[in-house]
Amino acid sequence: MRLHAIVEGRVQGVGFRYFVLEMAQLFGLTGWVRNRWDETVEVAAEGDREVLEKLLAALQRGPRSAYVSGVKVDWEAATGEFTDFRVAATD
Repeated sequence: MRLHAIVEGRVQGVGFRYFVLEMAQLFGLTGWVRNRWDETVEVAAEGDREVLEKLLAALQRGPRSAYVSGVKVDWEAATGEFTDFRVAATD
């Protein structure tokens, strides 16, 4: 499965992308995380649905310094295009 999420709140400048990177690597997921110009954080992750649900729970919580006001989620079919999980350039 693929999880595509937009995380809203105080999520930039608080280590959010590196928190997501650490969680995704811990869970063995592939994909990317990036800041967006509208001050949200975007995540695309692929793996087993149950593991992606754990990542989603982490996104809803965030690191201590963040405040998550909402997470918009889309579930999609995995494409298999990723080989690892990384921080991508701002979009």
